[in-house]
Amino acid sequence: MSGPSLDSPALGATPRNGSPADRHARTASADPVRSLTGRLAGLRQATSALVERRSADDPTAHDPLRGLYLSEEAVRHLLHAGPARTPEAVAPPGPPPGLRDDGGDGGSDGDRLAGVAARLGLTELDTAVVLIALAPDLDRAFEPLYGYLNDDVSRRRATVGLALDLCGVPAHLPQARARFHPAAPLRALGLLDVEDADRPLLTRSLRVPDRVTAHLLGDEAPAPALRGELRPMPEPPPAAGGDEGFVERLAARLGERPFAAYLREHREGEALPALASALRAAGVDALRFSGSADHVPELLREARLSGRAVVVSGLPGEPGPLVQELTAAEDVTVLLADPRPYDPRWAERDPLVLQAPRPAAGGTAAWRAALGPDADAFDLDRTVAPYHLGGERIARAASAAAALAAFEGAPLSATHVRLAARQQSASGLEQHARRIRPAVGWGDLVLPDAPLGQLRELALRARHRDLVLGDWRLSAGGGRGRGVLGLFAGESGTGKTLSAEVVAADLGVDLYLVQLSSVVDKYVGETEKNLERIFTEADRTDAVLLFDEADAVFGKRSEVKDSHDRYANLESAYLLQRLESFDGIALLTTNLRANIDDAFTRRLDLVVDFPFPDAAQRRALWRHGLSHVPCAEDVDPEPLARDFELAGGSIRGAVVTAAYLAAGRGESVGAGDLLEGARREYRKAGRLVPGEAGW
Repeated sequence: MSGPSLDSPALGATPRNGSPADRHARTASADPVRSLTGRLAGLRQATSALVERRSADDPTAHDPLRGLYLSEEAVRHLLHAGPARTPEAVAPPGPPPGLRDDGGDGGSDGDRLAGVAARLGLTELDTAVVLIALAPDLDRAFEPLYGYLNDDVSRRRATVGLALDLCGVPAHLPQARARFHPAAPLRALGLLDVEDADRPLLTRSLRVPDRVTAHLLGDEAPAPALRGELRPMPEPPPAAGGDEGFVERLAARLGERPFAAYLREHREGEALPALASALRAAGVDALRFSGSADHVPELLREARLSGRAVVVSGLPGEPGPLVQELTAAEDVTVLLADPRPYDPRWAERDPLVLQAPRPAAGGTAAWRAALGPDADAFDLDRTVAPYHLGGERIARAASAAAALAAFEGAPLSATHVRLAARQQSASGLEQHARRIRPAVGWGDLVLPDAPLGQLRELALRARHRDLVLGDWRLSAGGGRGRGVLGLFAGESGTGKTLSAEVVAADLGVDLYLVQLSSVVDKYVGETEKNLERIFTEADRTDAVLLFDEADAVFGKRSEVKDSHDRYANLESAYLLQRLESFDGIALLTTNLRANIDDAFTRRLDLVVDFPFPDAAQRRALWRHGLSHVPCAEDVDPEPLARDFELAGGSIRGAVVTAAYLAAGRGESVGAGDLLEGARREYRKAGRLVPGEAGW
């Protein structure tokens, strides 16, 4: 009987380019312990046979101290033993059961060793060596046998020479010795450790890593080094997402031989739903990794043992080492996703670079699946339209919304969903802008019908921009984004900032007021860098970005007369380019529309003019301001609206002044308090007060 072939794959093994089911399906754990026990029984027979042959002509075979010292008789025996006999001289034992094509346990579903050998293309010799090295960890009876065969009772593990002897392979063959090289499959794939590097090759000990042993016994727990760095893959969305064709093509590619792919996302996490859908369609499980390059060897070994792919969503700040280590593994499917463009300097072996599909407009199907039957209690389409969350974040937002509703003891509502969705948006904008949680609504606006209608249209554009510009392909192209840009022009106090807050409240997102002090910098180029940080974060956040007093950064370009004019124009040119690719919602306010550069105006979706209120509107503003204030019976805002030409902001200031005056007396607000408040607003503006001297 001949021993295992040095180069042929294990009998029953599937080549690396075999069918997708053979390569990617995980071996069913029918009874892995029973399978290994059957293999060990055959190995025990082979070991016993080798012990008998060795002891037949060994004069020290029955010496109880054999292996602890060398007697004179043993030395003479070694000197006259001659060269090692070849397999032609002595028929070596056959391979252990399970490596022979005899219909034994090697073909059973529970034989994990055969499954690993099939997936990784191991040879018969490789598989036999793993079993030989593994035996002492599964059956202590092998320890004294190995100690005897090693001629050293303290060395109770298999050595390279012993493994070759058990397999009937001459130790002097270069092909045999090469199977233990660091670059050989067993060691390169993390299945075997060769210890004692300072000893001769044949006497070096063999050890199977504990994680490999555990897997062969049916243990699915990952290696301790990976605990805390593996995250579950999100459930595939009910619909494939923004591009069903992309998912189908990726699933087909996953069914072929292993490969590496890099998906560039628009927002972090956007690629995960498409990846989850493609993996499920291809019948491939995946390990989602969030650690560093230090643990890549353990990760790849885990993927090889179980036949799973590796998914990394969100690369570290310096992704080069991680990408290099992962893409170098040609036998494992690696799927990387990140918003940054792929840099060829990250790895020597370039992955397949793809553009991740953007989620479908609104993502209503994913939200409905995550929220369950409670989603039918309100207008889900309108509620979730402004949010651009990935599948995993939708699931987290849905869980948070349910928790909020349970805490309040109330049914799930749109308010709960909006609050939870805000929590999932990035918060990096708070470093550059002041966050405002909207607490107003359309009823707080007192405006003519024309600007009010434009504001509602602005909210409508924000909700349906993905549908119109994306699905209906009405984007102008040229790298232009899907942002919504609006300009609010009008005198101070006419309601521009309040309107921005109302729009944000209607959309269910936060309002971020850009702090000009954190943007404008005296050093050349720093202003542009600050603005880029703001726009980048705004692209990643579901929020409304408000540039109050936008003249400071969006002013008209001037004729270049000195270096200062030149650099000022560079800032404007940068802003013009950046607005083209902006994907968020940005609102600009100005007191003087004429100060805004015409090039900016052309890129705006809407320009809303806020007129100074007439007498009827001023009356409505006074009444709205007093709606929650306790007033005396003689209070009538009609004379105030007629005699004092105040904008909405000034009217609010007058009401606040009157409220403090009344609160100080412990009384309700009277007509005199309101009159005093109106007069103070006139004085602040440097205007003559009606009824006073000089009027």
